[in-house]
Amino acid sequence: MTAILTVPPALEPVSLAQAHAQLRVSHSYEDDLILRLIKAAREQVETLTRRALIDQEWRLLLDDLPSDRLIRLSVAPVTQILQVYTYDKDGNQRLVPATDYQADLAGNPARMRFRAGAVGPVRDLNGIEVDFKAGYGATSASVPAGLQTAILMLVGFWYERRSMLEEDRLTGLMPHGFETALSPYKVLRI
Repeated sequence: MTAILTVPPALEPVSLAQAHAQLRVSHSYEDDLILRLIKAAREQVETLTRRALIDQEWRLLLDDLPSDRLIRLSVAPVTQILQVYTYDKDGNQRLVPATDYQADLAGNPARMRFRAGAVGPVRDLNGIEVDFKAGYGATSASVPAGLQTAILMLVGFWYERRSMLEEDRLTGLMPHGFETALSPYKVLRI
């Protein structure tokens, strides 16, 4: 099972102004650095929690349908199943109609169960594609404050230690309390 980001978020869940306030920075000559730190922190938070913060689109690739016909989507919160495709042994694509599966988007993780017989024999590799939309919403206002705070914690930590970043000595170090701040948001691994 492989998950690929197909449409990245249109904006970051934390603004440059919020980062300036967190860092107590009043100048703009380091804005490029701060913007890079915001993006890197968002990516780190998304990776650790397996959540999409701002709306984005993903593609889940599976080699075959499990015997229980249940697929768990690897990114949360899922807001919409966009389309499902299968590829037969000859590589021909087939759109699977929504009537052939049932989706539980509220689950943790979200999941889909296919109707018996809905998916025939598929090619050996990446025979099933599920395109879906995930995220809390299109704006930063929809992102939980705890996740925004975690991003700002990480931005501040990295900003204060930027010389260590340049020397690659910061690998694996996280601010005190960062993992605890993320724990309520982690998607269960099955």
